[in-house]
Amino acid sequence: MGGDFDPASLNKPDSLAGILIRMIPLNPIKAMADGDMLGIIFWSILFGFSITRLSGKPQEFFINFFAYGFKAMMKLTQGIIALLPIGVFGLITTAVANSGIDVFKAVGKYIITISIGLSIHFLVILPLVFFIFTKINPLKHWKAMASAFATAFSTSSSGATLPVTIDCIENNVGVSNRTTSFVLPLGATINMDGTALYECAGVLFISQALGIDLSISQQVVVVMTAFLASVGAAAVPSAGLVMIFIVLGAVGLGDHPGAGVIVGTMLAVDRPLDMYRTMVNVASDSIGAVIVAKSEGESNLYPNN
Repeated sequence: MGGDFDPASLNKPDSLAGILIRMIPLNPIKAMADGDMLGIIFWSILFGFSITRLSGKPQEFFINFFAYGFKAMMKLTQGIIALLPIGVFGLITTAVANSGIDVFKAVGKYIITISIGLSIHFLVILPLVFFIFTKINPLKHWKAMASAFATAFSTSSSGATLPVTIDCIENNVGVSNRTTSFVLPLGATINMDGTALYECAGVLFISQALGIDLSISQQVVVVMTAFLASVGAAAVPSAGLVMIFIVLGAVGLGDHPGAGVIVGTMLAVDRPLDMYRTMVNVASDSIGAVIVAKSEGESNLYPNN
């Protein structure tokens, strides 16, 4: 072809091509044993899609197996979360003893960074996307969704907010039940903009706190893994913080001895951030429902505004 392509570049772990190659595991069992998160996620997506191509009892078996396995893991996770305050107390005590007041300065910058990022997404990007696709004033939508936003902010759970979100979209916005019953439950499960943003910023904060500079290719891995991890995050409080270990593992920081201490410090201030990012997630879900409704020809929207 006359180009300068070097096949050896495909084997470089920090190149984009190398990242894409590593996403396809030669041995999925080995990928799980080695903690290769990109490979695990890629293989899981393919395996899940293959299950949808089955029918009858084989499909039912796999669906029930993984559904019950997920419930069991959630029970285990909830038990660990119940004990976390004790661990967080010890981790923060250690961090303050070693770093003094500097730890509070670093955490303060972290909170401000996450808050600014979520605010830009909530107040600029989402309204802009909404207006481009619907040609409707975003303030109308924000007003119609006020009770859902308040519920999301107070519960920190997209799942717990779902009934209120559906009520607002159907009664205040005027979207049909046919659309909301499909889009909103799906969105509450896989559409988590705020969580993905939080995980990206959180991993960068952890790497900087550890004195590790992530390369551009590693940052690409962070973005890709955060997107995929947020899709798999449960719609429960602090799910994003649990999933952040997946993103850390993808760039080789999951086993770093200092990572756990920093995550423990982040957990101490996670509740208000979790409330905000849940509200962002719900806002994104609701906007998606309205965009789908418009694309389906529904026109009698916002009848009371």
